[in-house]
Amino acid sequence: MAAQAPTDELNELSINEAATAKGKPGLNATNGNLNRDSDDSDDDAEDAAAAAASGAAKKKKKRKPKKKKKAPTEQSDPPRVLVSQLFPRNSYIKGEEVEYVGENSYRTTSEEKRHLDNINSDFLTDYRHAAEVHRQTRQWAAKDIKPGQTLTDIANGIEDSVRALVGHQGLDEGDALRAGMGFPTGLSINHCAAHYTPNAGNKMVLQEDDVMKVDFGVHVNGRIVDSAFTMAFNPRYDPLLEAVKAATNAGIKEAGIDVRVGDIGGVIQEVMESYEVELNGTVYPVKSIRNLNGHTINHYSIHGTKSVPIVKSSDATKMEEGDVFAIETFGSTGNGYVHEEGEVSHYAKRGDAGKVDLRISSAKSLLNAINKNFGTLPFCRRYLDRLGQEKYLLGLNNLVSNGIVEAYPPLVDKKGSYTAQFEHTILIRPTVKEVISRGEDF
Repeated sequence: MAAQAPTDELNELSINEAATAKGKPGLNATNGNLNRDSDDSDDDAEDAAAAAASGAAKKKKKRKPKKKKKAPTEQSDPPRVLVSQLFPRNSYIKGEEVEYVGENSYRTTSEEKRHLDNINSDFLTDYRHAAEVHRQTRQWAAKDIKPGQTLTDIANGIEDSVRALVGHQGLDEGDALRAGMGFPTGLSINHCAAHYTPNAGNKMVLQEDDVMKVDFGVHVNGRIVDSAFTMAFNPRYDPLLEAVKAATNAGIKEAGIDVRVGDIGGVIQEVMESYEVELNGTVYPVKSIRNLNGHTINHYSIHGTKSVPIVKSSDATKMEEGDVFAIETFGSTGNGYVHEEGEVSHYAKRGDAGKVDLRISSAKSLLNAINKNFGTLPFCRRYLDRLGQEKYLLGLNNLVSNGIVEAYPPLVDKKGSYTAQFEHTILIRPTVKEVISRGEDF
Protein backbone atom coordinates (compact mmCIF):
# COMPACT_ATOMS: atom_id res chain seq x y z
CA MET A 1 0.00 0.00 0.00
CA ALA A 2 1.42 3.37 -1.00
CA ALA A 3 2.38 5.65 1.81
CA GLN A 4 1.06 9.15 1.76
CA ALA A 5 3.95 11.47 1.02
CA PRO A 6 4.15 14.21 3.68
CA THR A 7 4.51 17.88 2.63
CA ASP A 8 8.14 19.00 3.03
CA GLU A 9 8.52 22.14 5.08
CA LEU A 10 11.62 24.07 5.89
CA ASN A 11 12.23 24.69 9.57
CA GLU A 12 11.56 28.35 10.12
CA LEU A 13 14.59 30.26 11.20
CA SER A 14 13.94 33.34 13.36
CA ILE A 15 16.48 35.75 14.55
CA ASN A 16 15.07 37.37 17.62
CA GLU A 17 17.87 39.80 18.21
CA ALA A 18 20.83 40.85 16.08
CA ALA A 19 24.09 39.91 17.70
CA THR A 20 25.91 42.98 18.97
CA ALA A 21 29.41 42.93 17.53
CA LYS A 22 32.32 44.88 18.93
CA GLY A 23 33.51 47.63 16.55
CA LYS A 24 37.14 48.83 16.22
CA PRO A 25 38.06 51.51 18.82
CA GLY A 26 38.55 55.09 17.45
CA LEU A 27 40.54 58.08 18.95
CA ASN A 28 38.46 61.11 19.92
CA ALA A 29 40.77 64.09 19.12
CA THR A 30 39.13 66.22 21.72
CA ASN A 31 39.49 64.14 24.87
CA GLY A 32 41.78 61.31 23.79
CA ASN A 33 39.32 58.56 25.11
CA LEU A 34 38.55 55.30 23.24
CA ASN A 35 34.81 55.38 22.17
CA ARG A 36 32.45 53.37 19.77
CA ASP A 37 31.48 55.39 16.76
CA SER A 38 27.66 55.20 16.34
CA ASP A 39 27.72 54.87 12.52
CA ASP A 40 30.35 52.13 12.67
CA SER A 41 28.26 50.31 15.31
CA ASP A 42 25.16 50.22 13.07
CA ASP A 43 27.19 48.91 10.13
CA ASP A 44 28.75 46.18 12.24
CA ALA A 45 25.33 45.03 13.50
CA GLU A 46 23.97 44.75 9.97
CA ASP A 47 27.06 42.79 8.88
CA ALA A 48 26.57 40.33 11.74
CA ALA A 49 22.91 39.78 10.92
CA ALA A 50 23.73 39.19 7.26
CA ALA A 51 26.40 36.68 8.18
CA ALA A 52 23.98 34.79 10.44
CA ALA A 53 21.35 34.64 7.72
CA SER A 54 23.89 33.47 5.16
CA GLY A 55 25.08 30.72 7.47
CA ALA A 56 21.53 29.53 8.09
CA ALA A 57 20.80 29.36 4.39
CA LYS A 58 23.75 27.04 3.93
CA LYS A 59 22.43 24.62 6.53
CA LYS A 60 20.99 21.37 5.20
CA LYS A 61 17.21 21.36 4.90
CA LYS A 62 15.52 19.23 7.52
CA ARG A 63 12.77 16.89 6.30
CA LYS A 64 9.94 15.58 8.36
CA PRO A 65 10.05 11.79 8.55
CA LYS A 66 7.58 10.08 6.22
CA LYS A 67 4.69 8.50 8.03
CA LYS A 68 3.48 5.17 6.68
CA LYS A 69 -0.18 4.44 6.92
CA LYS A 70 -0.81 1.59 9.28
CA ALA A 71 -2.45 -1.49 7.84
CA PRO A 72 -6.09 -1.76 8.99
CA THR A 73 -6.68 -4.13 11.88
CA GLU A 74 -10.47 -4.25 11.92
CA GLN A 75 -13.38 -4.18 9.52
CA SER A 76 -15.31 -1.01 8.75
CA ASP A 77 -19.06 -0.46 8.96
CA PRO A 78 -20.31 -1.11 6.31
CA PRO A 79 -17.59 -3.62 5.37
CA ARG A 80 -15.17 -2.05 2.89
CA VAL A 81 -11.69 -3.12 4.06
CA LEU A 82 -10.06 -5.82 1.94
CA VAL A 83 -10.00 -9.09 3.86
CA SER A 84 -6.56 -9.76 2.37
CA GLN A 85 -5.29 -6.67 4.26
CA LEU A 86 -6.72 -7.94 7.53
CA PHE A 87 -5.07 -11.33 6.97
CA PRO A 88 -1.66 -10.64 5.39
CA ARG A 89 0.28 -13.47 3.74
CA ASN A 90 -2.92 -15.49 3.31
CA SER A 91 -3.20 -16.18 7.03
CA TYR A 92 -6.94 -16.82 6.85
CA ILE A 93 -8.72 -18.49 9.73
CA LYS A 94 -9.46 -22.19 9.44
CA GLY A 95 -13.02 -23.35 9.66
CA GLU A 96 -14.20 -25.75 12.36
CA GLU A 97 -12.04 -28.86 11.97
CA VAL A 98 -13.66 -32.14 13.06
CA GLU A 99 -11.60 -35.32 13.25
CA TYR A 100 -12.91 -38.46 11.61
CA VAL A 101 -13.99 -41.32 13.85
CA GLY A 102 -14.20 -45.07 13.57
CA GLU A 103 -12.38 -46.71 10.68
CA ASN A 104 -11.36 -43.27 9.33
CA SER A 105 -9.78 -42.04 12.57
CA TYR A 106 -6.30 -42.94 11.26
CA ARG A 107 -6.55 -40.12 8.74
CA THR A 108 -5.86 -37.41 11.31
CA THR A 109 -2.27 -38.56 11.87
CA SER A 110 -1.57 -40.30 8.56
CA GLU A 111 1.52 -38.83 6.87
CA GLU A 112 0.13 -39.75 3.47
CA LYS A 113 -3.13 -37.91 4.14
CA ARG A 114 -1.28 -34.91 5.54
CA HIS A 115 0.75 -34.76 2.36
CA LEU A 116 -2.44 -34.70 0.31
CA ASP A 117 -3.71 -31.85 2.48
CA ASN A 118 -0.49 -29.91 1.98
CA ILE A 119 -0.54 -30.11 -1.80
CA ASN A 120 -4.02 -28.58 -1.70
CA SER A 121 -2.78 -25.39 -0.03
CA ASP A 122 -4.06 -23.05 -2.78
CA PHE A 123 -7.46 -24.75 -2.68
CA LEU A 124 -7.68 -24.26 1.09
CA THR A 125 -6.43 -20.67 0.93
CA ASP A 126 -9.08 -19.70 -1.61
CA TYR A 127 -11.83 -21.42 0.36
CA ARG A 128 -10.78 -19.84 3.66
CA HIS A 129 -10.52 -16.44 2.00
CA ALA A 130 -14.06 -16.76 0.61
CA ALA A 131 -15.36 -18.05 3.95
CA GLU A 132 -13.92 -15.07 5.84
CA VAL A 133 -15.58 -12.68 3.41
CA HIS A 134 -18.88 -14.50 3.90
CA ARG A 135 -18.59 -14.40 7.71
CA GLN A 136 -17.77 -10.71 7.89
CA THR A 137 -20.49 -9.78 5.41
CA ARG A 138 -23.26 -11.85 6.97
CA GLN A 139 -22.41 -10.77 10.51
CA TRP A 140 -22.64 -7.15 9.43
CA ALA A 141 -25.89 -7.85 7.54
CA ALA A 142 -27.48 -9.57 10.55
CA LYS A 143 -26.89 -6.40 12.61
CA ASP A 144 -27.81 -3.96 9.86
CA ILE A 145 -31.00 -5.50 8.45
CA LYS A 146 -34.15 -4.03 10.00
CA PRO A 147 -37.86 -4.02 9.20
CA GLY A 148 -38.69 -1.10 6.92
CA GLN A 149 -35.75 -1.66 4.57
CA THR A 150 -36.42 -2.59 0.96
CA LEU A 151 -35.22 -5.96 -0.25
CA THR A 152 -33.30 -4.19 -3.02
CA ASP A 153 -31.32 -2.14 -0.49
CA ILE A 154 -30.63 -5.25 1.60
CA ALA A 155 -29.40 -7.24 -1.41
CA ASN A 156 -27.25 -4.38 -2.71
CA GLY A 157 -25.76 -3.85 0.76
CA ILE A 158 -24.66 -7.49 0.98
CA GLU A 159 -23.34 -7.66 -2.57
CA ASP A 160 -21.50 -4.33 -2.38
CA SER A 161 -19.79 -5.58 0.78
CA VAL A 162 -18.72 -8.89 -0.76
CA ARG A 163 -17.24 -7.15 -3.80
CA ALA A 164 -15.40 -4.64 -1.63
CA LEU A 165 -13.94 -7.30 0.67
CA VAL A 166 -12.54 -9.38 -2.21
CA GLY A 167 -11.41 -6.29 -4.14
CA HIS A 168 -13.27 -7.13 -7.35
CA GLN A 169 -16.19 -4.94 -8.36
CA GLY A 170 -17.07 -7.16 -11.31
CA LEU A 171 -17.59 -4.33 -13.78
CA ASP A 172 -14.57 -5.02 -15.97
CA GLU A 173 -14.75 -7.97 -18.31
CA GLY A 174 -13.80 -11.16 -16.47
CA ASP A 175 -13.36 -9.46 -13.08
CA ALA A 176 -16.34 -11.21 -11.48
CA LEU A 177 -14.76 -14.55 -12.43
CA ARG A 178 -11.71 -13.85 -10.27
CA ALA A 179 -13.62 -13.28 -7.04
CA GLY A 180 -16.97 -11.94 -5.88
CA MET A 181 -20.51 -13.24 -5.68
CA GLY A 182 -20.79 -17.02 -5.88
CA PHE A 183 -24.48 -16.58 -6.59
CA PRO A 184 -27.07 -13.81 -6.07
CA THR A 185 -28.36 -12.88 -2.63
CA GLY A 186 -31.54 -14.82 -1.92
CA LEU A 187 -34.04 -12.96 0.28
CA SER A 188 -36.95 -15.38 0.42
CA ILE A 189 -39.78 -14.38 2.75
CA ASN A 190 -42.30 -16.44 4.72
CA HIS A 191 -43.77 -19.24 2.56
CA CYS A 192 -41.14 -18.62 -0.14
CA ALA A 193 -38.26 -20.93 0.75
CA ALA A 194 -35.61 -20.20 -1.89
CA HIS A 195 -34.48 -18.53 -5.13
CA TYR A 196 -35.97 -15.08 -4.63
CA THR A 197 -33.98 -11.91 -5.15
CA PRO A 198 -35.46 -8.55 -6.19
CA ASN A 199 -35.44 -7.62 -9.86
CA ALA A 200 -35.19 -3.99 -10.99
CA GLY A 201 -38.13 -1.91 -9.79
CA ASN A 202 -38.98 -4.23 -6.89
CA LYS A 203 -40.47 -2.16 -4.03
CA MET A 204 -40.96 -4.94 -1.49
CA VAL A 205 -40.26 -3.87 2.09
CA LEU A 206 -39.24 -6.16 4.94
CA GLN A 207 -41.96 -6.29 7.61
CA GLU A 208 -41.78 -6.79 11.37
CA ASP A 209 -43.61 -10.14 11.20
CA ASP A 210 -41.64 -11.57 8.27
CA VAL A 211 -39.37 -14.61 8.33
CA MET A 212 -36.57 -14.02 5.82
CA LYS A 213 -33.96 -16.48 4.53
CA VAL A 214 -30.64 -14.78 3.69
CA ASP A 215 -28.74 -17.06 1.30
CA PHE A 216 -25.69 -15.87 -0.66
CA GLY A 217 -22.44 -17.25 -2.01
CA VAL A 218 -18.88 -15.92 -2.13
CA HIS A 219 -16.21 -17.25 -4.43
CA VAL A 220 -12.47 -16.77 -4.80
CA ASN A 221 -11.01 -18.26 -7.99
CA GLY A 222 -14.17 -20.33 -8.43
CA ARG A 223 -14.12 -21.86 -4.92
CA ILE A 224 -17.67 -21.16 -3.76
CA VAL A 225 -18.74 -20.86 -0.12
CA ASP A 226 -22.50 -21.38 0.20
CA SER A 227 -24.02 -20.44 3.55
CA ALA A 228 -27.42 -19.21 4.71
CA PHE A 229 -29.29 -18.11 7.82
CA THR A 230 -32.83 -17.00 8.71
CA MET A 231 -33.93 -13.76 10.34
CA ALA A 232 -37.14 -13.20 12.30
CA PHE A 233 -37.99 -10.19 14.46
CA ASN A 234 -40.95 -11.73 16.29
CA PRO A 235 -39.84 -14.25 18.97
CA ARG A 236 -42.82 -16.49 18.24
CA TYR A 237 -40.82 -17.87 15.29
CA ASP A 238 -37.81 -18.81 17.41
CA PRO A 239 -38.75 -22.53 17.67
CA LEU A 240 -38.89 -22.75 13.86
CA LEU A 241 -35.42 -21.22 13.53
CA GLU A 242 -34.05 -23.41 16.33
CA ALA A 243 -35.42 -26.55 14.65
CA VAL A 244 -33.74 -25.82 11.32
CA LYS A 245 -30.45 -24.75 12.85
CA ALA A 246 -30.34 -27.90 14.99
CA ALA A 247 -31.18 -30.07 11.97
CA THR A 248 -28.38 -28.48 9.92
CA ASN A 249 -25.86 -29.05 12.70
CA ALA A 250 -27.01 -32.66 13.03
CA GLY A 251 -26.45 -33.18 9.32
CA ILE A 252 -22.97 -31.64 9.54
CA LYS A 253 -22.10 -33.85 12.50
CA GLU A 254 -23.20 -36.97 10.64
CA ALA A 255 -21.34 -36.11 7.41
CA GLY A 256 -18.00 -37.69 6.62
CA ILE A 257 -16.08 -40.05 4.37
CA ASP A 258 -18.05 -43.15 3.33
CA VAL A 259 -21.28 -41.90 4.98
CA ARG A 260 -24.40 -42.57 2.94
CA VAL A 261 -26.33 -39.40 2.11
CA GLY A 262 -29.68 -41.13 2.70
CA ASP A 263 -28.65 -41.83 6.30
CA ILE A 264 -27.79 -38.15 6.80
CA GLY A 265 -31.27 -37.25 5.57
CA GLY A 266 -32.82 -39.52 8.20
CA VAL A 267 -30.87 -37.84 11.00
CA ILE A 268 -31.83 -34.37 9.73
CA GLN A 269 -35.51 -35.27 9.54
CA GLU A 270 -35.57 -36.80 13.00
CA VAL A 271 -34.12 -33.66 14.59
CA MET A 272 -36.20 -31.24 12.50
CA GLU A 273 -39.52 -32.90 13.16
CA SER A 274 -39.00 -33.10 16.91
CA TYR A 275 -39.94 -29.39 17.06
CA GLU A 276 -43.25 -27.59 16.88
CA VAL A 277 -44.34 -23.95 16.67
CA GLU A 278 -47.38 -22.23 18.17
CA LEU A 279 -48.80 -19.44 16.01
CA ASN A 280 -52.01 -17.64 16.92
CA GLY A 281 -53.09 -20.43 19.25
CA THR A 282 -52.48 -23.22 16.74
CA VAL A 283 -49.58 -25.66 17.13
CA TYR A 284 -47.78 -26.56 13.90
CA PRO A 285 -45.26 -29.38 13.57
CA VAL A 286 -42.04 -28.34 11.85
CA LYS A 287 -41.65 -30.40 8.68
CA SER A 288 -38.55 -31.00 6.60
CA ILE A 289 -39.19 -29.72 3.07
CA ARG A 290 -38.78 -33.07 1.39
CA ASN A 291 -38.05 -31.89 -2.15
CA LEU A 292 -35.19 -29.57 -1.19
CA ASN A 293 -31.68 -30.96 -0.72
CA GLY A 294 -28.11 -30.14 0.15
CA HIS A 295 -25.59 -30.69 -2.64
CA THR A 296 -21.97 -30.91 -3.69
CA ILE A 297 -20.21 -27.79 -4.94
CA ASN A 298 -17.84 -27.97 -7.90
CA HIS A 299 -15.31 -25.50 -9.28
CA TYR A 300 -17.32 -22.52 -10.60
CA SER A 301 -20.50 -24.59 -10.25
CA ILE A 302 -22.84 -24.23 -7.29
CA HIS A 303 -24.67 -27.54 -7.85
CA GLY A 304 -22.59 -30.69 -8.25
CA THR A 305 -23.76 -34.21 -9.01
CA LYS A 306 -24.45 -35.43 -5.45
CA SER A 307 -27.41 -34.44 -3.31
CA VAL A 308 -28.00 -34.65 0.44
CA PRO A 309 -31.70 -35.23 1.21
CA ILE A 310 -33.22 -33.74 4.34
CA VAL A 311 -35.61 -36.64 4.87
CA LYS A 312 -34.83 -40.32 5.29
CA SER A 313 -33.94 -41.86 1.94
CA SER A 314 -32.66 -45.08 0.42
CA ASP A 315 -29.99 -43.13 -1.49
CA ALA A 316 -26.77 -45.10 -0.88
CA THR A 317 -24.45 -42.52 -2.50
CA LYS A 318 -21.42 -42.04 -0.28
CA MET A 319 -19.48 -38.93 0.62
CA GLU A 320 -15.89 -39.20 -0.55
CA GLU A 321 -12.52 -37.66 0.20
CA GLY A 322 -12.18 -34.38 -1.67
CA ASP A 323 -15.91 -33.64 -1.87
CA VAL A 324 -17.24 -30.19 -1.02
CA PHE A 325 -20.81 -30.21 0.31
CA ALA A 326 -23.39 -27.58 1.13
CA ILE A 327 -25.33 -29.02 4.05
CA GLU A 328 -28.58 -27.07 4.05
CA THR A 329 -31.91 -27.80 5.64
CA PHE A 330 -35.33 -26.21 5.27
CA GLY A 331 -38.17 -26.44 7.76
CA SER A 332 -41.80 -25.42 7.20
CA THR A 333 -45.05 -24.99 9.07
CA GLY A 334 -46.87 -25.79 5.82
CA ASN A 335 -46.95 -28.86 3.61
CA GLY A 336 -43.22 -29.52 3.69
CA TYR A 337 -43.18 -29.45 -0.10
CA VAL A 338 -42.37 -26.58 -2.48
CA HIS A 339 -43.31 -25.73 -6.05
CA GLU A 340 -42.16 -23.12 -8.56
CA GLU A 341 -44.09 -19.85 -8.54
CA GLY A 342 -43.45 -16.22 -9.38
CA GLU A 343 -41.12 -14.05 -11.45
CA VAL A 344 -37.72 -15.56 -12.17
CA SER A 345 -34.64 -13.71 -10.93
CA HIS A 346 -31.92 -16.42 -10.70
CA TYR A 347 -30.19 -17.87 -13.76
CA ALA A 348 -27.03 -19.85 -14.55
CA LYS A 349 -25.39 -21.05 -17.73
CA ARG A 350 -25.53 -24.83 -17.95
CA GLY A 351 -22.16 -26.54 -17.78
CA ASP A 352 -23.36 -29.23 -20.18
CA ALA A 353 -24.88 -26.84 -22.71
CA GLY A 354 -24.13 -27.84 -26.28
CA LYS A 355 -23.50 -25.53 -29.21
CA VAL A 356 -26.75 -24.06 -30.49
CA ASP A 357 -27.28 -21.98 -33.60
CA LEU A 358 -28.91 -18.90 -32.07
CA ARG A 359 -31.00 -16.88 -34.49
CA ILE A 360 -31.83 -13.95 -32.21
CA SER A 361 -29.03 -11.39 -32.17
CA SER A 362 -29.79 -10.25 -28.61
CA ALA A 363 -29.39 -13.86 -27.43
CA LYS A 364 -25.96 -14.09 -29.08
CA SER A 365 -24.68 -10.85 -27.55
CA LEU A 366 -26.12 -11.72 -24.13
CA LEU A 367 -24.51 -15.18 -24.18
CA ASN A 368 -21.18 -13.52 -24.96
CA ALA A 369 -21.59 -11.22 -21.95
CA ILE A 370 -22.57 -14.16 -19.72
CA ASN A 371 -19.54 -16.19 -20.81
CA LYS A 372 -17.13 -13.33 -20.18
CA ASN A 373 -18.56 -12.16 -16.86
CA PHE A 374 -20.15 -15.16 -15.14
CA GLY A 375 -19.22 -18.36 -16.91
CA THR A 376 -21.23 -21.04 -15.09
CA LEU A 377 -21.64 -18.93 -11.91
CA PRO A 378 -25.29 -18.06 -11.18
CA PHE A 379 -26.39 -14.49 -11.85
CA CYS A 380 -29.57 -12.43 -11.65
CA ARG A 381 -31.18 -9.68 -13.68
CA ARG A 382 -29.75 -6.97 -11.42
CA TYR A 383 -26.25 -8.14 -12.37
CA LEU A 384 -27.07 -7.74 -16.07
CA ASP A 385 -28.47 -4.26 -15.37
CA ARG A 386 -25.28 -3.39 -13.50
CA LEU A 387 -23.19 -4.34 -16.54
CA GLY A 388 -25.23 -2.00 -18.72
CA GLN A 389 -27.17 -4.71 -20.56
CA GLU A 390 -30.43 -3.36 -21.96
CA LYS A 391 -33.55 -4.95 -23.43
CA TYR A 392 -32.15 -8.41 -22.77
CA LEU A 393 -35.28 -10.32 -21.66
CA LEU A 394 -36.09 -11.66 -25.13
CA GLY A 395 -32.53 -12.91 -25.56
CA LEU A 396 -32.43 -14.33 -22.02
CA ASN A 397 -35.66 -16.26 -22.51
CA ASN A 398 -34.32 -17.57 -25.82
CA LEU A 399 -31.19 -18.88 -24.06
CA VAL A 400 -33.40 -20.60 -21.49
CA SER A 401 -35.66 -22.19 -24.11
CA ASN A 402 -32.60 -23.47 -26.00
CA GLY A 403 -31.24 -25.18 -22.89
CA ILE A 404 -28.15 -22.97 -22.65
CA VAL A 405 -29.18 -21.11 -19.52
CA GLU A 406 -31.10 -22.60 -16.59
CA ALA A 407 -33.82 -20.50 -14.94
CA TYR A 408 -34.44 -20.93 -11.21
CA PRO A 409 -37.94 -19.68 -10.28
CA PRO A 410 -38.84 -18.98 -6.63
CA LEU A 411 -39.72 -22.10 -4.61
CA VAL A 412 -42.76 -21.74 -2.35
CA ASP A 413 -44.78 -23.77 0.14
CA LYS A 414 -48.48 -23.03 0.68
CA LYS A 415 -49.45 -19.43 1.36
CA GLY A 416 -49.71 -18.54 5.01
CA SER A 417 -46.97 -20.94 6.03
CA TYR A 418 -43.50 -20.02 7.24
CA THR A 419 -40.19 -21.52 6.16
CA ALA A 420 -36.65 -21.29 7.53
CA GLN A 421 -33.19 -22.28 6.29
CA PHE A 422 -29.68 -22.72 7.70
CA GLU A 423 -26.68 -23.85 5.68
CA HIS A 424 -22.92 -24.38 5.86
CA THR A 425 -20.23 -25.49 3.42
CA ILE A 426 -18.03 -28.39 4.50
CA LEU A 427 -14.79 -29.70 3.00
CA ILE A 428 -14.24 -33.45 3.16
CA ARG A 429 -10.47 -33.16 3.49
CA PRO A 430 -8.09 -36.15 3.60
CA THR A 431 -7.31 -35.60 7.30
CA VAL A 432 -10.36 -33.86 8.80
CA LYS A 433 -13.80 -32.55 7.99
CA GLU A 434 -13.68 -28.74 7.88
CA VAL A 435 -16.87 -26.70 8.33
CA ILE A 436 -15.36 -23.88 6.30
CA SER A 437 -18.16 -21.33 6.80
CA ARG A 438 -18.61 -21.83 10.55
CA GLY A 439 -18.55 -18.62 12.60
CA GLU A 440 -19.35 -17.25 16.03
CA ASP A 441 -22.84 -16.43 14.77
CA PHE A 442 -23.83 -19.99 13.82
